[in-house]
Amino acid sequence: MRTALVLGALLVIVYSPAGLAQSDEQATRQQLDALGQEIESLTQRLSTTGEARDSAERELREVETELADTHQRLDALQAERRQLDDEMNQLRQHRDRLEDEQASQYAALSQQLAALYRLGPTPQLKLLLNQGDPAELDRMQAYLNRFTQARNERLADIARLDTALADTEQALNERQTRLASVTTELDAQRVRLAERSSDRRNVVATLDDRYGSEADRLADLNDNREQAERKLREIQEELARLDAPTPSTQITRTQGDLPWPVQGAITTTFNRRDGVHYNGIVIQASAGTQVNAVHTGRVVFADWMRGFGNLLIIDHGDQIMTLYAHLQQFSVRPGQQVSRGDEIGRVGDSGGQSSNALYFEVRQSGKPINPQRWIARR
Repeated sequence: MRTALVLGALLVIVYSPAGLAQSDEQATRQQLDALGQEIESLTQRLSTTGEARDSAERELREVETELADTHQRLDALQAERRQLDDEMNQLRQHRDRLEDEQASQYAALSQQLAALYRLGPTPQLKLLLNQGDPAELDRMQAYLNRFTQARNERLADIARLDTALADTEQALNERQTRLASVTTELDAQRVRLAERSSDRRNVVATLDDRYGSEADRLADLNDNREQAERKLREIQEELARLDAPTPSTQITRTQGDLPWPVQGAITTTFNRRDGVHYNGIVIQASAGTQVNAVHTGRVVFADWMRGFGNLLIIDHGDQIMTLYAHLQQFSVRPGQQVSRGDEIGRVGDSGGQSSNALYFEVRQSGKPINPQRWIARR
């Protein structure tokens, strides 16, 4: 029933008059949001994806998951610090403008008071005692009234500027206090990052030491791939059970023209006969390089998986999914809608890899297909 509602809403948006399109579009968006919540719930059911065989692999998953969280926290803190710096610069510029305006108002008031002093202590009485021309007397009285009004306006402006300056100084002090707190937390997170990075190196060394030969290592890699295939089939089956599938994004029309998820040299091609990289390509890139979605879709998985490390999967509809593995961190969450070119993560070496790179895979109806047939030629 939900599938019918989603498809029906999409058809209404396309074919209905403009007066009804807006409400139907809102109904469709609600249906898609509900789909996102379903996918997020699905991911929670699939959260135990590690299936580590020994304590070293369990520790690797724990360390790399914490590292991803730490990187995300560092990025959030650095972004907040940049925002605080910008806000403080704007507040300082605003304060300088207020101080300049205040100085200008004080100078004008000083001139007015000097002119009033020259008139003496009782200028109105002097006008009456002069007993001059009544018209001249009225004109002078009008000038005096305007002078008094202008002086009062200056005083009011100065009071307003004093209040604005006090508010600006308070806001600036609050930003400075928060900046100091963010800086302290940044330092603590960097220390934690260094400690956990050292722990990861020790765990990876422990995992490498257990191989008696290259054949043992390849057998373990192939076992990782088979375990990953089982888990990916489980994800595919769970997605098929959703009440409403991801709507079509017309990704099949973009075959051969998709952007690269990250720029770099391909170090492993499709159909390599050993290890977890058998079904996709490996693109070499520096740690922390931004990874982008190649097409519009919805994130259906973002978790650690044995052999792949931090793995993210996007469902594009039409039975097409793209996979991004060995990520340093995630920039999106399960259930979230993404557009072509959106940042979804950062390049890393999770999964116990010895170098930083992105593993990229395309699947159609659950089966891996050559990604180089989908991404654009360079």
